[in-house]
Amino acid sequence: MTVDLHAVPGGPASPKERPGDGSARHRHMPAIRLGRRSSLLLALTTTFGVVAFAWPLMIHQHTGANSAHSSDAPWIFVALIPLLLAILLAEISEGAIDAKAVALLGILAGCFAALRVPSPGIDGFEPEWFLLFLSARVFGRGFGFVLGAVAFFASALATGGIGPWLPFQMLAAAWVGFGAGCLPPLRGFPERAMLAAYGAAAALFYGLVINFWFWPFGAGTTTRYSFVPGLGVLANLHRFLLFDLTTSMGFDLTRAATTAVLILVLGRPVLAALRRTSRRAVFEPVVEFGDMEA
Repeated sequence: MTVDLHAVPGGPASPKERPGDGSARHRHMPAIRLGRRSSLLLALTTTFGVVAFAWPLMIHQHTGANSAHSSDAPWIFVALIPLLLAILLAEISEGAIDAKAVALLGILAGCFAALRVPSPGIDGFEPEWFLLFLSARVFGRGFGFVLGAVAFFASALATGGIGPWLPFQMLAAAWVGFGAGCLPPLRGFPERAMLAAYGAAAALFYGLVINFWFWPFGAGTTTRYSFVPGLGVLANLHRFLLFDLTTSMGFDLTRAATTAVLILVLGRPVLAALRRTSRRAVFEPVVEFGDMEA
């Protein structure tokens, strides 16, 4: 039998990963590696989310002011949970996620919920977001997508924030978590600066799409910011942007600034701790043994 010792954690370093050059120190596998089936399910979940957010733009008459998805949100939630479970099951069946990654997912979701309890969105001060972005950075985009959705579900249970808005919050958090895992490779202060800039932009994006879930139904029918059935998608989107700028920009800017500052201040120790956890968990491919040719 032969085995490649370079694939074994703790084995000899390859020429490209000599001790002290810094490359082996940061090299790790993502906690959830997106396979073919899970990528397809993730794309399906994203498409479902876009439709869930955008279908009101297609209606041609008002269905009642302030209804705010109250009738369809339960069905969206019922459809979203199986899709998220299907992503996890697909990864398990493909061998791309193990018990350590599932346990880590639960721990980080609990930490996210704990950070949200003392300040559940008051004046935009939401310290929990920096943890989502740093976790997705270290453990990969698939982990960031699932963590965003699971963390918001856990925090809703902890804060009593269960309502028609919850499935939309889960989808939006999953999207920004996925994006954090797609950022290019950098290290040191440039990495933290990049994450801070992304965190601020993602916080603004999250506020924008969360406003959109209720705007067609909750902005009245007579203002210049109201949704007008049949007016056209672009014209209604222009009205929505005006609505967002005038009603929520101060709140969203506070969230963005809080996220960026926390990443810059706490990013170095938290990233180091998460990477140390990743190395000790050894999210690596299984070592394969082969027969030696005679």
